[in-house]
Amino acid sequence: MKHAIIGNCTSAALISPECSVDWLCLPFFDSPSLFGRILDENKGGYFRIWAENIISVRQQYVHHTPILKTTFTTKEGIFEVMDYMPRFLSPKREVYCPSEIHRNIYLVSGNPHLVVDLKPAPNYGLAPGCCSLSSDYLKIQSTQGEYNSYYLYSNLDFDAVLQGEPIVLKKSAYFLLSYHEKLVSVTPDKIYLEYEKTKSFWMDWVYRTKVPEKYKEIIIRSIITLKLLMFQKTGAVVAAPTTSLPEIVGKERNWDYRFCWVRDTSMIIDLYARMGHVHSAESFMKFILGRMLLKNENIAVMYGIHGERNMEEKTLEHLQGYKNSRPVRIGNAAYRQQQNDVYGELIEAIYSYFILNFRYQNDFDEELWTVVRSLANDVLKHWQEPDCGIWERRGPKQHFVHSKMMNWVALDRAAKIAKFVHQEKNVSRYLSVAEEIKKDILQNGWNDRLKSFVMFYGSEDVDASNLLMFHYGFLEPSDPRMIGTVEAAVKHLLRDGFVMRYTAQDDFGVPQNAFIVCTFWLINALYLIGRKEEAKKMFDQVIGNVNRFGLLSEGIDPVTKSLTGNFPQGYSHLALIQTALLLETDYRWSDNEESSLYKVEY
Repeated sequence: MKHAIIGNCTSAALISPECSVDWLCLPFFDSPSLFGRILDENKGGYFRIWAENIISVRQQYVHHTPILKTTFTTKEGIFEVMDYMPRFLSPKREVYCPSEIHRNIYLVSGNPHLVVDLKPAPNYGLAPGCCSLSSDYLKIQSTQGEYNSYYLYSNLDFDAVLQGEPIVLKKSAYFLLSYHEKLVSVTPDKIYLEYEKTKSFWMDWVYRTKVPEKYKEIIIRSIITLKLLMFQKTGAVVAAPTTSLPEIVGKERNWDYRFCWVRDTSMIIDLYARMGHVHSAESFMKFILGRMLLKNENIAVMYGIHGERNMEEKTLEHLQGYKNSRPVRIGNAAYRQQQNDVYGELIEAIYSYFILNFRYQNDFDEELWTVVRSLANDVLKHWQEPDCGIWERRGPKQHFVHSKMMNWVALDRAAKIAKFVHQEKNVSRYLSVAEEIKKDILQNGWNDRLKSFVMFYGSEDVDASNLLMFHYGFLEPSDPRMIGTVEAAVKHLLRDGFVMRYTAQDDFGVPQNAFIVCTFWLINALYLIGRKEEAKKMFDQVIGNVNRFGLLSEGIDPVTKSLTGNFPQGYSHLALIQTALLLETDYRWSDNEESSLYKVEY
């Protein structure tokens, strides 16, 4: 993907190199798209700002912000477009992040000829939007499907905009596209003020984020990207802001990622807690508390961003898909699956947040201790059962090694939390079963012929998720079984510098594309077993394949090096940060259980 992302933790948009909004869902991440050209060139809709007689077009983010600046140099003059979604603190010290996008146009010199292509297509491009003029705005309404309306404000001539006629730019201009009608008059001064407030908010936020120097800029871009995926209203974190961008172009591995996976989010919150982003971690903790109100309620694999448990999967037959990659799906049937690894990720995140940030306080949250105890009890009851695994395979359930290992993590961390809150009666019980799980994995998850841990008990297939044993401290890096697992991954999963999840056939055939997160896991493992130069070389190769804006998708084609899958992918950026910290600071998660990596108060 060649796009940039802008957002404000309410929704997000993708902007193309042609300064076109090719993806925008309002009012929220999971709302129907208004512009969705990434999923259908003809029907999807877009909003492009262009010019006549162009000499050059240059794009870049405003330093340490998610504000995208596009500079047009034309024969008639120069202008800049600043694309962003407002986010700043209100006078009440509350975060203001409305469901709207701003496109500010600043005249630099001359009188360039502006061209605007406005092609709204509400409800995932079901039909073109109906545009009607009023004295204050251009109203866009859906004509098919559920009712949606949007309000476009500007100081440019709407008739020229709708006709696509060239507009001679004589002064700076703006577009404000909102899901809601504005109650306060939109003026150039107000637009400029909100731009400056948004820029100031992000620059201040980044300034208070402590990162090592060597990989500073790419870490900062990744941290900003992760922040953009956090839904302000509830604390949920979407895996990616898009749906149905294919893992393999032209094939059917196309999924909706605009939901909150407990696994992905827990690891992101774990990172934020260890880096001192207390409020971001706290918001997710409140989100989880709101999902597990009763002791008999189990944790789900994933949630909607408002806390929904049902994400019914549907196919949009009228869309061609990204580069003709059908089907286009909304919703995700993975919510029905049993994935036993989520217990470990969630308890680990709770452990990191509370123990690392509040270890000097005596008032550990009783509600959250009930959640931990309930999760641990579920592990005690169900760890011996098969599940669908981290990769959400839709075939028969298996005893996946990674899931078993994460059950061990769940009870190991639950024991530490129990000790912290002086509930010693639970410590020995948790540790006893954790040891039983470890023995079970060592006996049944190890393949002596491959000299590696494998995908599931009795399997002959190598699985990249077992590299996470290093991250969680399952065995020492020097253990021959760990070294063997790394060597097996290099032998069986590595493709021209990138790592496949697995190479076994699944419900959709044999995987063809590498997963970026798995590549970072291998880099970490290589580093920890002493192959440090090899790890650093591989890391430099991977980050050399970020797009021009420093963004990563879910996967990559090992042959063409094209980014594939939903974009940008939070899991990929999380892993990038973790690996950069390991290579730069030797920071190892499983060895640092008594102190945060950094301490940044907000």
